Amino acid sequence: MKIFLRLFLFSVVLGLSFVLAIPGAARASGGSSDVPAVAPTDPDIAKANKAIEGKNWGQAVELLKKALARDNKNAEIYNLLGYSERNRGNLDIAFKYYEKALELNPKHRGAHEYIGEAYLMTGNLAKAEEHLAALDKLCLLPCEEYSDLKAAIAAYKQKHAK
Repeated sequence: MKIFLRLFLFSVVLGLSFVLAIPGAARASGGSSDVPAVAPTDPDIAKANKAIEGKNWGQAVELLKKALARDNKNAEIYNLLGYSERNRGNLDIAFKYYEKALELNPKHRGAHEYIGEAYLMTGNLAKAEEHLAALDKLCLLPCEEYSDLKAAIAAYKQKHAK
């Protein structure tokens, strides 16, 4: 009987450790903290993350383009480029980068969130809601990207309800 109790407790602890690890995994996928996170294996990406943290969007774009020249199949680089260009006010360019990120990785939660936020900036609520629906399917458990885009949509609706 003791062995069954130990196995049960072990499975509970294992399950809890998985659930508690999810927020970190969400951030690593380009989630919606002030700075989109990426495991920087490329020194230019690491420098770009610091530039993004300091809101130096031009420097971030320059560094990310260098990284992109070495790895043009990396959805996270495109996502970070979109994020940086959006914050510079270059929405047309940002959309192209987000679309490329989603072409390379249709399940990229960060790109879905950020493109949804960009659509809200252009007044395209329907497209933002499409990306919220995509996130709803991608997030088995509540995820930061879904929650943040949902909140942004709610704020948009409240602001424009007048």
